[in-house]
Amino acid sequence: MREVPEPLFKPGDLTVKLLEAATKNMEPKTKITTTYKKKRPIIACDIVKYLFNDVQGSDIDESMNFFDESIVYHDFNFEQVIRGKDKVRKFIEDFSFPGIEFKLQKVDDGILSSSFTWQLDINGVPGPKGVSLYELNPNSKLISYVRDIPESAIKPPPLGALARLLRPGLGVFQSVTIGAREDG
Repeated sequence: MREVPEPLFKPGDLTVKLLEAATKNMEPKTKITTTYKKKRPIIACDIVKYLFNDVQGSDIDESMNFFDESIVYHDFNFEQVIRGKDKVRKFIEDFSFPGIEFKLQKVDDGILSSSFTWQLDINGVPGPKGVSLYELNPNSKLISYVRDIPESAIKPPPLGALARLLRPGLGVFQSVTIGAREDG
C-alpha cells in the first residue's frame, strides 16, 4: 500500500496551528456534501468508506456514532495516545478546518479492522499522505482503536532509508502477537 515510517519529530499541537494558519480565511475549494444518506455499516472497511466518503466535513455527531466509548486513538503526530470518546471528539473537532479534506486512496476489505491510505488536500491542493488502521470492537462493531501515521515532512525519511541500506531486512514486516505492544 504505502511505506510510512513513524515520524521522528512529533509536532503535536503545532500541526493544528499550522493547519489553522494555512486555512485562515479560506473557503473550501471543493464542496464537501452536507447531505448524505445515513447508513449503519458494521464491517470495518465499509465504516471507513462511509466516514470518509459520505459523512466527512458534514456531521461530527454522525461520525462519533461509530466510535466505541473506550476508543484508543494513536496519531503518530502526537506523543500521547488519546483515550475515550469525548477526548477523540475534541481531537476531531480541533482538526476541522474549512478547505481540509482527507481523500481515501486505497482501502482494504477488512471485516474487524481496515487499513487504508489517504491524502490530505488543503483547499483542493494535494498535501501530505498517510496510512491508517481502524479496528472494531468485535461485540459492538464500533471503532475501538485508530492508528494514524502521516508521512514524514522530510523526503525521504533519513533514518528509514539509512536503515534499509544497512540492513535490508528491516523493511520486511513480520507479525506481532496481539497485545505485545503497550498501547497498541
